[in-house]
Amino acid sequence: MSGGRFLTGEFFMLGDEACAEGAIAAGCRFFAGYPITPATEIAERMSRRLPEVGGTYIQMEDELASMAAVLGASWAGVKAMTATSGPGFSLMMENLGLGIMLETPCVLVNVQRGDPSTGLPTLVGQGDMMQARWGSHGHYEIIALAPSSPQELFDLTIRAFNLSEKYRTPVLVMTDAEVGHMTEKVRIPPPEEIEIYPRRKATVPPEEYLPFQPGEDLVPPMACAGEGYRFHVTGLTHDERGYPVINAEAQERLIRRLIEKIRKNKDDIIEVEEDGLEDAEVVVCSYGIAARAALWPIELARRAGIKVGYLRLITVWPFPEERIRELARRVKAFVVPEINYGQIALEVERCAAGQAEVILVPHAGGDIHDPERVLEAIRRAAQ
Repeated sequence: MSGGRFLTGEFFMLGDEACAEGAIAAGCRFFAGYPITPATEIAERMSRRLPEVGGTYIQMEDELASMAAVLGASWAGVKAMTATSGPGFSLMMENLGLGIMLETPCVLVNVQRGDPSTGLPTLVGQGDMMQARWGSHGHYEIIALAPSSPQELFDLTIRAFNLSEKYRTPVLVMTDAEVGHMTEKVRIPPPEEIEIYPRRKATVPPEEYLPFQPGEDLVPPMACAGEGYRFHVTGLTHDERGYPVINAEAQERLIRRLIEKIRKNKDDIIEVEEDGLEDAEVVVCSYGIAARAALWPIELARRAGIKVGYLRLITVWPFPEERIRELARRVKAFVVPEINYGQIALEVERCAAGQAEVILVPHAGGDIHDPERVLEAIRRAAQ
């Protein structure tokens, strides 16, 4: 059923559409994007739904302009997002870095497809996971979430907006074509049941306001255009006023804070799903659709008496290093199925630090893993 302009109830819904509804439920009122398979359905849904809730949809001339428009809308006081796939994600990287430097809350959804280049526009891939971490130039921290169902695309899009406002930073939703184009039941709760993190507004008089003066948690309050505050924003290294300061001391002070505001709050940001890890000798570690494809092989292995556990990365960045290190001290091996030729597996290997074997189950893309290949890797790891 529909509650006026807002949906509530249970729906048989496409993952991309669930993402759009999650954004609206989170308070998103601006979307700028450019059509690209398999993310176009997010833009299509937002083009219809945003006018119904008093929001604005703009189809931009390309992905560079889309990300720029999202940053501008956020600085104007509106929760904003965009959605794309691999080629568009590449084009958004420069302005993603600008958003990080300007501490601009917004959400960028990447519905991953087979790649590189134009690749497989309509078929699945997970090849953008390292680009999500290091795609823009320079050193920075990023938050990236990986849904594995349409329900999670709804839920984690809301969480992405909340994290973006809480830590004043762009947040990525790294889904994939299978999840985005999957149709399943999605429950949309009433608005009063949805937790929304509000924008951190400035509380001091305009004459005392410094746009980049951090609070105790290293996150500055944010005044927006039209609220009577004077502010200056620039991608150059800047001081707490926002004015450029071109020296090593200012660089150290600013970049360290941008990094530490994420690192020091990892426990609040990182989320994983675990099952059967108490006595596990083998751990299957995966994310997105690849994690779902691993469930049946895990069940078959358990029936055969193999002690195998399941660790699904809901937050991929920041990476759950401490949990991987802890498990590596007491398990034989990690099995990492992913639809690429080894990206997150390298992070697992780094954290395992030789204490446990790491077995990658790679897949170039186009479809999901053959369950038999994952089962064979589990058997090999248990030997």
